Parts: sequence; structure tokens; C-alpha cells
Amino acid sequence: MTKILLAGATGVVGRLLLPMLVKAGHEVIGTTRSISKTGSIAAAGGHPLVLDVMDREATFTVLAQSKPDVVIHQLTDLAERDFTSNSQLRIEGVPNLVAAAKAVAVQKMIAQSISWIYAAGDKPAHEDEPLDIDASDSHGRAARAAQTAERSVMEIPHAIILRYGLLYGPGTWYARESFTSGQLQRGELTVNDAVASFLHVEDAAQAAFLALDWSAGIYNIVDDEPATKKEIFGLYARVIGTSLPPYETGKEKWERGESNAKARQLGWQPLYPTWREGFKSELT
Repeated sequence: MTKILLAGATGVVGRLLLPMLVKAGHEVIGTTRSISKTGSIAAAGGHPLVLDVMDREATFTVLAQSKPDVVIHQLTDLAERDFTSNSQLRIEGVPNLVAAAKAVAVQKMIAQSISWIYAAGDKPAHEDEPLDIDASDSHGRAARAAQTAERSVMEIPHAIILRYGLLYGPGTWYARESFTSGQLQRGELTVNDAVASFLHVEDAAQAAFLALDWSAGIYNIVDDEPATKKEIFGLYARVIGTSLPPYETGKEKWERGESNAKARQLGWQPLYPTWREGFKSELT
């Protein structure tokens, strides 16, 4: 049995990952920022702890008391679509968690990141390609925040970085009742030729679970079919029964999707190989 600290146990990925870990026989300490959510962690078989990793002292205290064998980071701060807070979590909160883990000699850490941070290119991005850290726009800021978090995690001897695609499914912005569905229904979403890679939340959780046995490294965790936003949201609109979104030509050079070949070579098999199957399952 492995003692695992799951940071972000009540998030869209964490709440699916927690029961997988418990079922496999691991002892799981699940953290949440909200005391009102501790009951759901306990109900899933975890040991709940209230923790905000932006509080460095509290983070060190929790890790010193729990002394986990493995730390899994599934933290986000996006409930209010506050991208600044989420970036600050990556810049400050994740390094706090890493430093606290190092202080108790944690040897393995699995951490979520994002896949749409690569620099411009003509094909879906692979893990060994550079990130778009020199860009001055919001994409560059996101890439720099992600890089800061990833570099911190890689201070752990056995570090595994999971660069998730755009998450869809229960609790995300791409669900039957969601921010995006509302935008489409109100005609507020315009699409273009930008290529994106999507990922069902169950596949994100499954990858994090399987990563307990993976080699250290960085992995794009995305589905098999990068596609244009025109294609993706055209199907999305048809499935939820609303009008097709307005289209305009063009894309940013970094909007090219990502390749999952590296994770596939390890035997990872997404439950929803493409967003086409996933949308039809989740949005109807």
C-alpha cells in the first residue's frame, strides 16, 4: 500500500481519481480548500485535509504531518474563470507544494499541466518541442506560468508531468450544462481554423492513475484527433441542438494541437479516443 497525498481531491479530475486510488488499495490523503467538501473525500474513502497551497507554512505543516510516499497534484483555481489566480497557483502554489514534499523526502510526484503551451509549428506538438515562453500575449503568460510549475515539480527525483488537453465532461466548461453550451446557445461563440486537442476528464484521471507506474518525464495527455475549432464546435452545437457558431478564417501559429504518441507507447488507451465519441456521450 502506498500513501498518496492527492492535492485537489475535489476538482474535476481529482474527484474521479480519488476512488481509483482507493480501490487499488492505496491510502489517500485528499486536500481541498473548502471544509464543506471534506465529506465527499471521506465518502470516497480518502482522508480529508483542508489546505490552500498558497499558504506556504500550512503546506509544510500538512506534508510534515502526513509524510506521503507520493504526491499527486491536480490543483486548479478556475471556478470563477480567474486565469490570473490560476497562473499564480502555478507560479507560487505548486512550488510551495514541491518544497514541502522535498522537505519530507518525497521521491515521486505526478503533476497536471496544460498541453496548449507550445511554440508555433506546422504539426501537432510533441513533448520535446519548445514552449511559447517568449510571447508577450496571454498565451505566452500561460506558457511561462506552466513552465515555472513544471520546473519546480521536476526537482522531485521521479517527476511525471501530465500536459492535459482541453478538458470536457462533468464539471468542466465543456459539458451539457456549461459556460460553453450557454455561449453557443446565445450565439456568442465565434470559431475559426485554430487546431485544438481535447480530453475527457475520465481519461485525465485514468492517466494520472496509470502514471504511478510510468517513467519520469513529460507526457501530452490528449485524445487521438486534434481538430479545428470549426469542426469541434460545429459538432458540439449539433449535439446540443443549437445553431452552428459563426465562422471566421484564421488561427494563431501555435494553435496546432498536440500529439499523444508518447503516452500511447506506454499503453495508455483513452476511453474516448476522440472528442467525436466523447461529445456524443456527454452532451446528449
